[in-house]
Amino acid sequence: MKRLLTATALALVFAASAAAQQVSDPPAGEQPAVTDAALAPPADAPPVLVQQPAPPPPPPAPSRARPDVASDEGGLWGMSDRAEMDARASGQLERSPELNAYLREVSCRVAAEYCGDIRLYVMNRPYFNASMAPNGYMEVWSGLLLRAEDEAQLAFVLGHEIGHYSESHSLDMLRTMRGRANAAMLFSIVAGAAGVGIVGDIVYLGTIASVFGFSRENETQSDMIGFDHALRAGYDPNAGHILWTHLIEETRASDNPDVRRSETRASIFRTHPLSSDRVEALQERARAANAGGETHRERYRAAIRPFLDDWLRADLRRRDYGQTSVILDRLAAHGEDLGIVEYYRGEINRIRRAEGDRARAIQHYTNAIAQPDAPAAAWRELGEYAARDNRNAEAVGFFTTYLERAPNAGDRALIEARVAQLSGGGQ
Repeated sequence: MKRLLTATALALVFAASAAAQQVSDPPAGEQPAVTDAALAPPADAPPVLVQQPAPPPPPPAPSRARPDVASDEGGLWGMSDRAEMDARASGQLERSPELNAYLREVSCRVAAEYCGDIRLYVMNRPYFNASMAPNGYMEVWSGLLLRAEDEAQLAFVLGHEIGHYSESHSLDMLRTMRGRANAAMLFSIVAGAAGVGIVGDIVYLGTIASVFGFSRENETQSDMIGFDHALRAGYDPNAGHILWTHLIEETRASDNPDVRRSETRASIFRTHPLSSDRVEALQERARAANAGGETHRERYRAAIRPFLDDWLRADLRRRDYGQTSVILDRLAAHGEDLGIVEYYRGEINRIRRAEGDRARAIQHYTNAIAQPDAPAAAWRELGEYAARDNRNAEAVGFFTTYLERAPNAGDRALIEARVAQLSGGGQ
């Protein structure tokens, strides 16, 4: 029972050569025809060897052996294995080969000697979160990828999680909890786990750190470890304090007063508490490093660009328009992806419907369609506003463009009916 209690309390993460043919002399003034035979190598020529691309190197071996299942750490590994299986089967798992390959490449560059331990999963969840379980199972959420500005900031977070892993903070946390007066809670988790395997919340989180937060000392230590890992990998030393500062600013911009009043957290699960002390410590460390480094912003933006529409739509569903606006401002800071940014600025105003939002929504949609990357839906929304204002010819033009740009739109029949009606051919 003791091992079950221990393991369950902190349940938590890839032409054979042709013969030469003689060609007779052509008539005067004519050029010989070039035939396949004429282009073939001589019969006695050595075969042409086509060099095949080298297979990718095998992943490095894990840095540590699996612990005894009867030990504290072995129990944590076992439950992490079960959480990892849930992640693999989750409908929220992002299966894009390109994005997964990119994230794994960055994580291995940062992890250094721990590269062979990592099994990384990208999850489509609209919150800032990353974690690494004791068995090497790592999750990175789409909300983190949306909020990080560049590869250096991503590298810092990955290094931070590797710090928790390398220092066995989850095991420290487990042993600390034994001395706390929370036996009733622990037994309730045991009881639930006995009936259903892993409790629902734990299945969702897929990470031990999201059940019980690490200590401030653990977090500060992981910040420094993450800083060192990212710096050794050649990244900008300022990435860590910039990212944490941005998260604090996003919290202050929240529409929810409780969020604004709370201590800033790097995720919704009240793990990773952020404070000015942590930001200042990273700023000081960056100054002391006195070293240059790369952000690789362009490479990072290219990797996440195909997913911006889906991720912004998911973030909008949180209905915290203040925070989403901050995210959009950062995405637009370098003058990129303005079509999609302006479209979602319009969406905020359309959905919120505060005073002045209607005019702002129309302006943002109008700004969006001037950009080459504007979502087709921007024309549809402009068509809706024009129709409500009885500007039928404009509405027909917007709707027609929408259907041209989205030929497989799910609402095609409805929009075609609107066009017919606005054109005078419908009832």
